[in-house]
Amino acid sequence: MTEYERSRTMPALPEHVFDQAANVGRLDGWLPAALHVRPDDPPAVTVHEDGSDHDTPALLRPRPDQMRLEWGTREDGGYAGWLQVAGMDTGTSEVTVHLSFFEDAHDPGEAAACEALDHSLERLEEQVRMRVDNAAG
Repeated sequence: MTEYERSRTMPALPEHVFDQAANVGRLDGWLPAALHVRPDDPPAVTVHEDGSDHDTPALLRPRPDQMRLEWGTREDGGYAGWLQVAGMDTGTSEVTVHLSFFEDAHDPGEAAACEALDHSLERLEEQVRMRVDNAAG
């Protein structure tokens, strides 16, 4: 098993960050650009990967009381992950994303995984900033 984890501080309350991260209709806005999530019968979703043109049955479980989003493959157990939002005293939030790959075939490698996680956190922060800015102005 291989695991990767990245964190980022975001200038918003944890509730705002979690609402953006857990909104199934907005996942494409912050996930890696090649991944697209289509809701099925919750918590079931289908993840489409552009590169392989492959659909993967998956699960997506938001846990609002814990400010946590969990996901993973449904059938083959190839990977799983979670996103955790933690409030900070300054009115900001720390967001941590963790990926676990249970099979080497699913593991993109450390450089690619960390780059994708960093980029996803940047995109999520952009979404959160737009929401906060629109609510304020």
